[in-house]
Amino acid sequence: MAIQVSELGKVAVLMGGSSAEREVSLMSGQGVLQALLSKGVDAHPFDPAGRDLSELRQAGFARCFIALHGRHGEDGTVQGALELLGIPYTGSGVMASSVAMDKVMTKRLWLADGLPTPRYVCLSPDRQGREVVRTVPDTLGLPLIVKPPREGSSIGVTKVNGYSEMQEAVSLSARYDPDVLCEEFIVGEEVTCPVLGTGLNARALPVIRIAAPDGAYDYQNKYFTDDVKYQCPSGLPPEEEAEIQRIVLAAYLSLGCRGWGRADLMIRASDRKPFLLEMNTSPGMTGHSLVPMSARATGLSYEDLCLQVLASAALDSAPAAVQG
Repeated sequence: MAIQVSELGKVAVLMGGSSAEREVSLMSGQGVLQALLSKGVDAHPFDPAGRDLSELRQAGFARCFIALHGRHGEDGTVQGALELLGIPYTGSGVMASSVAMDKVMTKRLWLADGLPTPRYVCLSPDRQGREVVRTVPDTLGLPLIVKPPREGSSIGVTKVNGYSEMQEAVSLSARYDPDVLCEEFIVGEEVTCPVLGTGLNARALPVIRIAAPDGAYDYQNKYFTDDVKYQCPSGLPPEEEAEIQRIVLAAYLSLGCRGWGRADLMIRASDRKPFLLEMNTSPGMTGHSLVPMSARATGLSYEDLCLQVLASAALDSAPAAVQG
């Protein structure tokens, strides 16, 4: 069905914000803004770090494209504010955004639904002393991954190869999040798979295979170098790609996501079993980003992708009628 640009109204592209991913968000937001303008949308930049969200209603914005990443943008807080303002927004609602931002809660839901995700240990602030930390490799084996459960873009993540590295890795992670997630390291290939749509209309896009230099798919390599190689089409056997898409779609629906999202996975080399790592509910839209790359493989341009996501903007529920 053709999207009527005139019916989208005045659009705010939320970008920047106050999270550790502000720099990436500004890059995503500028890309989205230019794409929407090229399609004739009445789109305007809006940085919540410098402006109060209440201005959105005062300025007459009809919907918001959320290009914020990380805390206060992807974690349900902005979504909740927009619910109160009654302004439809892109991406998942309050609960799905909040749960997906927390990798531990995400794992709990996925495991409850029988979906594969690496084994883990969560260290609350009172369990980060040496006597507890040194036992984690006994449970998960080595190497293992230590990361903040509520950050993105590989911020604060360490690959731990020996017992002596554990405490430093936990301390780094704890700078970004009071809780620390320790996760089994899956030896194999890293892939990602976007999803577009809501409910029965949601569909998984083509899988992207990621080959980072020395396996270091970190913040710098994600956004600021051209050293990472991406394969889309992935080159995976068709049945393997189909299974990954099936798992990703199930993971998306398990969390209650809507609009769009992107799951990151590892394929274990020993048996080719895929493991879900996380779900991004406000994926990157920079020049290095992966959702546009996957969409392009289906014939959907960056500009049309932005327009389609914008058209899916919604609220968790219709505004309640005011009782007189």
